[in-house]
Amino acid sequence: MSLAEQFAAVNEQVRLACERAGRDPQQVCILPVSKTFGHEVVRQAMALGQRQFAENRVQEMKEKALALNDSSIEWVVIGYLQTNKVKEVVRYASQLQSLDRLELAQALDKRLQQAGRRLDVLVQVKSSNEESKTGMAPELVPQFLKTIRDYDTLNVKGFMTVAENTHEQERIRRCFERVRQLRDQCQDEQGRTLPVLSMGMSADFALAIQEGSTQLRIGSALFGQRPPVR
Repeated sequence: MSLAEQFAAVNEQVRLACERAGRDPQQVCILPVSKTFGHEVVRQAMALGQRQFAENRVQEMKEKALALNDSSIEWVVIGYLQTNKVKEVVRYASQLQSLDRLELAQALDKRLQQAGRRLDVLVQVKSSNEESKTGMAPELVPQFLKTIRDYDTLNVKGFMTVAENTHEQERIRRCFERVRQLRDQCQDEQGRTLPVLSMGMSADFALAIQEGSTQLRIGSALFGQRPPVR
């Protein structure tokens, strides 16, 4: 299939999943994950109207941003972020979805103050017990939100999570449910609005939609099999 056909097919799958879940498809957006694909693939997706693209690696985001040189693109960082990469995120990214510790929040705040800008962020929540997964433990999130509320440079929009890597649908669904309930709890107890739930990828987005996801991070279903990582 062409890229346009793949995008259309995924959009239809999302529409049907929303229908089954009794949700409005307008409440759910697709975030194309362009990691490991070249900037020419991003350019093709832009021709289809896409302007937001997610990257795992800061260096790869920077390379594509420089190659494309288009200020209309919104780069979203979704991978684990080391504090020594904060400078590049502040320069090139419009959103960070992997805020998972106070040290990182402090480093971001310092750089953002120097740059005179704000950054949309999502707190990454660890929703399973898999050792390979990163993110903040759910029980630590409410206090973390209170602590960083004073950081005017960080615009906390909601939560992101990666579900357990398993074929058991119910265990995947519970990961998403856990994060949605945590979001609802934080909104109720802290009187704040956290509209974004970035949950679900190519293999599990139907379950994420069922549990309230507002943003799906889709890569291979849109772009095809990933090329080898350089």
